[in-house]
Amino acid sequence: MKIDEIKDMLGAEVLCCEENTGREVYSACGCDLMSDVLAYVKDQAVLLTGLVNPQVVRTAEMMDMICIVFVRSKKPTPEMLELARDSGIVVMSCDKRLYEACGILYAGGLGANKVID
Repeated sequence: MKIDEIKDMLGAEVLCCEENTGREVYSACGCDLMSDVLAYVKDQAVLLTGLVNPQVVRTAEMMDMICIVFVRSKKPTPEMLELARDSGIVVMSCDKRLYEACGILYAGGLGANKVID
């Protein structure tokens, strides 16, 4: 599934690196605890979270994720967007709750058996 499709499915707004939304992704992770992302997530390309702090971008970068979706209409700070831009990470925001967003992506075929909430 392409990041563009995720944007459409979630009704998300692209905040950073729109030029990379044509990239293909195969799995996602929904989590607000970055320590859990570091400890348990393997081979996830998209991070869905309601946590808004620079550690989210740094964690995504460390885990080679290429897209972050902030749920519940959360918006990252300009500093966070700059960090993401430096790494080429697509950043989006949607109004869905974390559980709902993960369910939509799972039902749409993204990473069956790999979406975690």
